[in-house]
Amino acid sequence: MDHFTLALIAFVFLAAGAVKGVSGMGLPTFSMALLGLFMPTATAATLMLIPSLLTNIAQCVGPHGRTLARRLWPMWLMLALATVWSPLPDLGSAGSGARATLGVVLVAYGLWGLARPALPSPGRLALPAGGVAGLFSGLLTAATGVFVMPMVPYLQSLRLEKDVLIQALGLSFLVATLALAARLGPLAVLSGAAVPLTGHAIALVAAFAGLWIGATLRNRLPLPVFQRALYSVFLALGSLMLARAF
Repeated sequence: MDHFTLALIAFVFLAAGAVKGVSGMGLPTFSMALLGLFMPTATAATLMLIPSLLTNIAQCVGPHGRTLARRLWPMWLMLALATVWSPLPDLGSAGSGARATLGVVLVAYGLWGLARPALPSPGRLALPAGGVAGLFSGLLTAATGVFVMPMVPYLQSLRLEKDVLIQALGLSFLVATLALAARLGPLAVLSGAAVPLTGHAIALVAAFAGLWIGATLRNRLPLPVFQRALYSVFLALGSLMLARAF
């Protein structure tokens, strides 16, 4: 990788880490959205894995792990299975299909975040609904490297307390990251998407620097304003990716 590409990687993960530091989520989505503009989505995903994995580990720590496991195991199981063994076109697919799919997911996520619809609670159907959400999230994870839809809306429909939701997001993202790593192991080699060690190191350091910056700014920024701006960015990036794909 040349110096310009390494500088872009540093900027992307600094910004993505700051997004996660402020909101508790968004590093994979933000980094994939920006990296996907100038490199293959498989390469972007291999760069995203280690920063996503390590920044999610701290978010998994909390007293609600057993309770969340009882409530979310169908979603986690289907998420992992669908990611690893998805029969649909994935990140290694040739052509513009992967980029177009990522663009559709980003547009959908941006529109959903701006609209903020009040989703009904699944009630007694929470476990099977979680399995369905995990299935579709896994298929999209394998295809795009982004694991927010429909997993995040489903978790928010459970009406969890804030600290419980943060831990649930961290655990769910960790499952998705590990499953994507299992899928991308042979895929990265076969597609030529392996990234030099320097690129991984820069991405990791920049992500943690951004995480610290975001945590510092968290109490200074009105969260609703920040979230609207972030979802607008996702919508714009997704639209740009679709335009480039077609």
